[in-house]
Amino acid sequence: MITRRRFIAAATTCLAGAAEILRGAVGQKRMGLVVHSYWKRWQGKHSSINYPPFVDALDVLDHCREIGAGGLQIGVDGWTSDFAGKVRDTRESYDLYLEGSIALPKNEGDVARFDKAIRTGKEAGATVFRSAAGGRRYELFSRLEDFKAFKERAWRSMQLAASVVQRHGVKISIENHKDFQAAELADMLSKLSSEHVGCCIDTGNSIALLEDPLTTVETLAPFVVTTHVKDMAVQAADDGFLLSEVPLGEGILDLPRLIQTIEKVVSSVTLNLEMITRDPLHIACLTDKYWATFPDKPGRQLAAMLTTVKKRGSAKLPSVSDKSAEAALAYEEENILKSLRYGGEKLGLSYLQIQKPINDKDEK
Repeated sequence: MITRRRFIAAATTCLAGAAEILRGAVGQKRMGLVVHSYWKRWQGKHSSINYPPFVDALDVLDHCREIGAGGLQIGVDGWTSDFAGKVRDTRESYDLYLEGSIALPKNEGDVARFDKAIRTGKEAGATVFRSAAGGRRYELFSRLEDFKAFKERAWRSMQLAASVVQRHGVKISIENHKDFQAAELADMLSKLSSEHVGCCIDTGNSIALLEDPLTTVETLAPFVVTTHVKDMAVQAADDGFLLSEVPLGEGILDLPRLIQTIEKVVSSVTLNLEMITRDPLHIACLTDKYWATFPDKPGRQLAAMLTTVKKRGSAKLPSVSDKSAEAALAYEEENILKSLRYGGEKLGLSYLQIQKPINDKDEK
């Protein structure tokens, strides 16, 4: 029986030679994908005949090859050694890199789980892992004391993780995940002082904390291990602003400058696209709750962000809740392909020019 994976492999083999020629003509480094870019299709949350679900990493690797992505960053918790071997064989045959995504150990009792995930991820070929300490602090915490307690737990988790990744000879990167301000995360990484623990720089997340993207990148670049590359658009709201991922080149970020700043520190750093197609996030920065965990944040950051929103804000941000399931899946795929094309045309990356057609009407 011909499986989906075998069909895709056979269908794309005939394009491989031409694709390699095109990649060589444009450059060597290719942009990879963060699995969260497939917010809809991953693990069958939404799917259709035209956009079948991605059940596991093997399905996503097939698709990475099909659209010309250079690699994949994906969760490795719960993998067996047998599955890790299948992932390794597949990614090697496709000439793709792999980065693991993993939850930090919550406490000493969770170290065994973390150790196993690192071990199986390494068996699959990952030497870099991405993690995050928490989520949106302005939504999770209403009191400064609660945030401080969270920070202490996160610090202990990083310490526990450091000893494990050092033993396995791999690196883990902590993302600026709308939890820590860039200076806070940089301070923690500096105190940890481990060559095996660094940062996954997300180019857009810290806008939610009123940070200028260039300041975020400059602050975290000395610790960079890997990246989440995204572009962002904003729209004014009565109590703050709305924030949305948009295809690369369609937002307010100076991506060439941000990438150049990162690559000055580590020229070989992987550039992983995280294009999450979803409804905009609500950043209620004009409410008391938002400021509960920011007692020392300068008011000029708020003023600067609101000025940016006023001058560069969009009249309307993209959304998916108003689309049918099929339309939302198509929109997700278009956004990813647009972003990969931008990486090739504006960031000097290799990319597969034989791609699925993009709806140019959506670009106008």
